[in-house]
Amino acid sequence: MSPEREARSKRAGTPRMRMLFPLLLRLWLQPCAADYCSWKGSGLSWEPRSRAVEQVHLRCTEGFLEWMYPTRALRVILEPNLSSAQHTAVCIKPSNTFQGANIYVERDGQLHLLLSDAEEPRLHQVSCFSTRTPQRVALFLQASPQRDISRRTASFQYELLSNKTVTGPDFQKMALVEAMCRPCDNMELLMAICSSDFVVRGSIHNVTHDAENHMSQVEVGARRVYRQKNQIFQQDKVSGEWRGPVKTLLQCKVKKGTGDFLFTGNEHFGEAWLGCAPRFKDFGAVYHKAIERGANPCEFPFD
Repeated sequence: MSPEREARSKRAGTPRMRMLFPLLLRLWLQPCAADYCSWKGSGLSWEPRSRAVEQVHLRCTEGFLEWMYPTRALRVILEPNLSSAQHTAVCIKPSNTFQGANIYVERDGQLHLLLSDAEEPRLHQVSCFSTRTPQRVALFLQASPQRDISRRTASFQYELLSNKTVTGPDFQKMALVEAMCRPCDNMELLMAICSSDFVVRGSIHNVTHDAENHMSQVEVGARRVYRQKNQIFQQDKVSGEWRGPVKTLLQCKVKKGTGDFLFTGNEHFGEAWLGCAPRFKDFGAVYHKAIERGANPCEFPFD
């Protein structure tokens, strides 16, 4: 079998798993008490002779799962409380020490392999897949056979994303869609300060390039942090300056240089991805014209 056909076969799920899946679903599905964004559990807490497949329901658009000592199987139902069907894709990021289970996604009554336990942990990549029913997505974790009781943990983060940010199954393509190499138009810029995960004013201290992954990392020194979802930007205790790394496309050709910018963007799996980044004076001109027309979608604290 050629490498290409073998890869397609793995992604489609093994014939045995496709045959076993209807049977597994007929087993008693043991509900899990957890109903949160994230879940932690251990296979050691289950009855040794039980054939139950434990179910976990997660209700948020992002979170994590940590399954220690994986045993038998775990069915994870993503049922976020969404007001609309804007989230049409799911991305899974396994931990660097992911071990002990295969992850499948359920589609049309069959299991399709998403992540194999046979892969080297360092090779685990973020995987994205489209969903037909964003209000309910099911993942199936099948524990790998183990000869000893050495600790293994199958853990991953998940995010539900809108279809406008996902162009394919590759996470990098998904995230980098938001890394705009072109200047944002006025409306995009005005919306960016309202809806971005981070909005900071500052300058570029340094830029490093990763040619293999087609990415660049921009070290931003921030004069002011207006908003950030998590603690990407940290304040230096000595200088008092805020600093943080922001990722973008290699093809954007970002360079170190002088200038006062407004950096905006979104966060995925704890990393900041660059969106609109105009010079601050240019943003000020756009914003004040919008104020005069009553067209600003949200307030920005100029001071």
